[in-house]
Parts: sequence; structure tokens; C-alpha cells
Amino acid sequence: MSIALKQVFNKDKTFRPKRKFERGTQRFELHKRAQASLNSGVDLKAAVQLPSGEDQNDWVAVHVVDFFNRINLIYGTICEFCTERTCPMMSGGPKYEYRWQDDMKYKKPTALPAPQYMNLLMDWIEVQINNEDIFPTSVGVPFPKNFLQICKKILCRLFRVFVHVYIHHFDRIILMGAEAHVNTCYKHFYYFVTELNLIDRKELEPLVSVRHRYCHET
Repeated sequence: MSIALKQVFNKDKTFRPKRKFERGTQRFELHKRAQASLNSGVDLKAAVQLPSGEDQNDWVAVHVVDFFNRINLIYGTICEFCTERTCPMMSGGPKYEYRWQDDMKYKKPTALPAPQYMNLLMDWIEVQINNEDIFPTSVGVPFPKNFLQICKKILCRLFRVFVHVYIHHFDRIILMGAEAHVNTCYKHFYYFVTELNLIDRKELEPLVSVRHRYCHET
């Protein structure tokens, strides 16, 4: 990694504190295995496949937290350029607008500036992944029955960060020399959610050209 890229992805740029796995837990070991596969240069399509004998919920939990950390970091690199003036709407070009709803303060889908949407999104995800009833860290504590549905919603909303960054801020990513890192993160995310069928194909349409370019898929 170049010095410039290290400066781009330094700890001060992280949009939110990273969520880590406790050493000695099954999820920590799965996280280590997933990272080792990525670092070894193994094909990303192969790296996302559920390892034989492992629980799918554990595998999904590890990746949801990891993608939250990575996408959080990517947005952190451009968040100073994503303002209410430059991005008065959370969108992905003229065809796609994302409205915020959390069934608490925002009970109906509400149009918001992109930075406000991003803040609410990251707060909302953080609450989910730090909730022991949803993402249990103790051995033997089961995942809730609706765990995959919760993760699908988290991943769907995280994908919208990619959409906004690619369509509205990718020139900034290129200027920073960070496009290879972002493209690899996108490919990893795309292969994972499609391997396990975690995002509706229609939700992936805003980045179809990116998929064609980097994932060589139609």
C-alpha cells in the first residue's frame, strides 16, 4: 500500500469506531479464516462460500460486521465532500432516491440529505450489531429466528452507500488513489450477497455498469 493510500485509510478517517470480534470465539476464528483467504489472493468468488461444516448465521454475522467496518471506512474518506449542499438528497444519480425510515423517529420514508441519511444509517446498523439479542457473542446463545432478515436489510442499506459513493463521489476516490481498494471491497460485497442470496437483484441495478466492469457478470 502506498504512503498516499495509507493516509487515505488511516484511523482518523473512520466514520465510526470499528466493531471487533472477541479473541477465542468461533466468530473470531471465522473472521480470521475469511481474512486469510482474502489476503492469500484467493478468488473472491471462492472466498465468500460458506466453509464446510460452519453455521450460515455465524458466517453472515462475521461478514455483516466486516462490511460495516469497511464501508464505514470508505464513506469516511469522502464524507467531508458529501455535504447538504453537494448532496441535498440521498441518491444514486437521477433514477434512484433513497428515503430513510426506522420506525422510530422516521415512521414514514423521508427524503433527507445524503450526509444525514448516512449518519442515521450508520447509527442504526451500530445499534443492531451491538445488540446481544441480535448478534450474540456468547457461546451457545442462538441467533434470533429473524436474523437473516435483519442482515438482509442491513446489507441492502449498506449497498446504498456504494451506490452513492460510486455515482457521486468516485472522482474523489480516484484522486485519492483509492479506487482499487474500493473496487475490491465492492466485488467482495457483491459476490457475498449474491452467493447467499441476501439482496434482491432489483436493489443491485443502480451499479449494473460497475458489476459488468469489475465482476465480469451480466
